[in-house]
Amino acid sequence: MERTINAIKRHLRPAPFEPSETQFPGTEIEKGAVGQVVEAEAGVSGIEAATAVWGKKGRWLVIIGLAMIMVIYELDNSTVYVYNNYSTSSFDALSKLATLSTAGAVLFAVIKPPIAKLSNVMGRGETYMMTISLYVLSYILMASAKTLNTYAAGYVLYVMGQSGTNIMNDIVISDISNARWRGFAIGISFTPFLVTPWVSGFIVDSVVDGIGWRWGIGMFAILMPFGASFIISTLLYYQIRAKKMGLVLRQRMTVYNFCSQIDLGGVILFSGGFALILVPLTLAATTTSQWKTPYLDALIAVGAVMLIVFPFYETLVSRYPFMPPSYFKNPTISLCLFLIATDSIGFACTHTYLYTWATVARNFSARNATFYNSTNGVMQCLSGIIAGVLMLWTRRYKWLIVVGAVVRLIGYGVMIRLRGASNSMFELFFVQIIQGIGSGIMQTNLLVPAQISVPHGQMPQITALVVCFSFLGSSVGACIAGGIYTNTIGEALKNRLGNEATAALIQTLSNSITGVAPAWGSPERIAVNLAFSDVLRYMTYTALAASVPALALVWFMPNHKLPDRNNLVEE
Repeated sequence: MERTINAIKRHLRPAPFEPSETQFPGTEIEKGAVGQVVEAEAGVSGIEAATAVWGKKGRWLVIIGLAMIMVIYELDNSTVYVYNNYSTSSFDALSKLATLSTAGAVLFAVIKPPIAKLSNVMGRGETYMMTISLYVLSYILMASAKTLNTYAAGYVLYVMGQSGTNIMNDIVISDISNARWRGFAIGISFTPFLVTPWVSGFIVDSVVDGIGWRWGIGMFAILMPFGASFIISTLLYYQIRAKKMGLVLRQRMTVYNFCSQIDLGGVILFSGGFALILVPLTLAATTTSQWKTPYLDALIAVGAVMLIVFPFYETLVSRYPFMPPSYFKNPTISLCLFLIATDSIGFACTHTYLYTWATVARNFSARNATFYNSTNGVMQCLSGIIAGVLMLWTRRYKWLIVVGAVVRLIGYGVMIRLRGASNSMFELFFVQIIQGIGSGIMQTNLLVPAQISVPHGQMPQITALVVCFSFLGSSVGACIAGGIYTNTIGEALKNRLGNEATAALIQTLSNSITGVAPAWGSPERIAVNLAFSDVLRYMTYTALAASVPALALVWFMPNHKLPDRNNLVEE
């Protein structure tokens, strides 16, 4: 450890001449006065110094802290999204669920790069504190909301806190693992999800039938800070200890420098561009006048202009671009971004309204619908761990990605036939298991190749970018699902119900899962079940189409050997 500490001290020593990147490998250097070096991302040196001083004990404390926060994170992840069905229904706005999901998915995606940048500038522990604070504020707002608008405002803060915590977990895991072990480390971090869906099924059932969805959300205002306290205190302790030992470069930072280092302009163009395109697309599908609403066209046009300007800004203006154009010249990174986006499109298309379909068309209770909806995620976790072990053993990843792409394509084909109102319980869960296996292999194996293609200083950035594209794909998929549902459910109910399809009944059935439906087993209810199954099948066709190009392009993925160090760039 003494050798590592001395190396870090030499690394932080001001250079007597013009600074260069070779003096600070893996970090960006800002040139100031002669003989003075200012590190662009002090948070990177902070975590590197902390890892140098915490030793074996500190490493295990970080792992324990990660385990604690992941348990609460996964419990939240397995329950709050279910409560969205009941909260929107209580406001008589179930058809707005896709809009809420799309806006959330867009924000979940685009908030990751700035959060990753903040962790490099501010430090890992400080950024964790910020994301958990957003979490707590969101729970309070959502649990006390009296209108859909208030609930939506709380949901925005919730997504920011959830996305930030999610990317911070991935970043810290990647900080403490080498390239060969990283797939397994990321996979094993989701082990709590093997248990939480089944526990959450009972929790959701009890909450919905008892204290109500508001208390189901509100209890996390206590649980989440408690679960995060250990990892935050551990990181802050060792960061402060490293500073006292003189291992962390101290620097003064103006507001301008801070905004420059997090690439505020690029973040606004990228985040705003996607938000102004994807959210209006969903609104168009859920607005009675659809494209006759003028402001939707205007928003999409502005969003398109922002995305067109974005690469020029990153190339010509930004000093610290969060999405350097050089990334897209790297075939490994480019393919990882495309493949993970298409995989997420398919998943979101087939799962945005899966809970609604399960409760209406299959008459599942809240608990059983939660179990069913979580089967894919549980299998994704299991297959991700196994894929991580195989990656560790073989030191290769391409063959696993090929297998995952094939399984996903087959799974969607089978889903068209085996996910309907009359299929057996075995068939329903079998399809979810197949999809979970393919998704787990794909999602785990597409992050590591991109991470090992950049130095450690850029690792949070590329991690955020890959996960960002994953959730952008999810937002596109949710947008497509919302458009399909809104534009087809009414006609499907009319066709299946015939003369029984009154306007009031169609409005009730399409906008609330808590509304009065025909008695289970009656001809009218069977017709409703078939109508919802028809709509879900349309969504599956879209997912199948999205998975075809992925199977073709996966063969062009480079197949690097995974080293026993952090990446392929640095020794």
